[in-house]
Amino acid sequence: MLDLSQYLLVATTILVALALVADIAVVALRRSAAPAPAARARVTAGAPSRGAGVADDVLTGDDAPPPGYGALPSGSVPPPARAPHTVGWFGTWLGRCALLALTGSLAARALATGHGPFANQHEFAVSFAWGILAAHAYFEWHYRIRALALLVLPTVIAMLMYAQAIDADAEPLVPALQNNLLLTVHVATAVLSYGAAGIAFGAAALYLLSPYVSIKAMPRPAVLDELGYRAAVISYPLMTVMIILGAVWAEIAWGTYWSWDPKETAALVTWLIYGAYLHARVTRDWRGRKAAWLLILGFVAVLFTYFGNLFFGGLHSYA
Repeated sequence: MLDLSQYLLVATTILVALALVADIAVVALRRSAAPAPAARARVTAGAPSRGAGVADDVLTGDDAPPPGYGALPSGSVPPPARAPHTVGWFGTWLGRCALLALTGSLAARALATGHGPFANQHEFAVSFAWGILAAHAYFEWHYRIRALALLVLPTVIAMLMYAQAIDADAEPLVPALQNNLLLTVHVATAVLSYGAAGIAFGAAALYLLSPYVSIKAMPRPAVLDELGYRAAVISYPLMTVMIILGAVWAEIAWGTYWSWDPKETAALVTWLIYGAYLHARVTRDWRGRKAAWLLILGFVAVLFTYFGNLFFGGLHSYA
């Protein structure tokens, strides 16, 4: 089973890389696929002014209006019907196959070890990659923003390559981890939360790059700003549950709810950053560059929470 898990891990890396190539091709090809002048004029006449809708995003989107953003305005030209087997179609399905293969890899490892695949750096790196890949599949399906893959999928590939570069041997659980229920629920919420944080990071980075990149596949900044916010709204409550469950687990394992361990402290700082972002967004309507930088800072804190114990040790030095 461990060998099967590793084979599926390699297959996932290849599939994600192919999906990234397909997405890059879609973005590059769309640059030269501008609508004819006559069509452009009709679209401009029928579309709302910039900032009042997303008609131009729809036209430069993959193939259909993103759910939640309404239909095309009256008088506009609908996006051209796509042949089912386009490069974008392959990119989407390669990504979904990668998610399926990575799920199989985690399941095979869980069967081989008898516990959730969250017990060491290798297992959590794979789970972290799964969380980002799953979040990307959801947001791609829901919003149809292809350009997001250009930043999110390289992050997944980097995490998978890191996982394959470190020790992947299955070791017995250390005493502090011998609680299958809390191990599974606590780390699963971390994986889902960090996966959504990866999407918020990708949207924020695209937002900051958008003034300097002139490609048709780039969504309008307002759409990226909203996407980052919605990803953070998913990430923050899960992060809150993760910290609470971690405190309960710490009390069971070490006799104290909180010990200011480096990983605990980093998780708290990460939680405060996303809390500050949401508070500023809701109460002060923070949008734009300041909000985007906060989301990027939040994801840097997520990475520090994961990698920090490699340098600072502490009670979480096993993972």
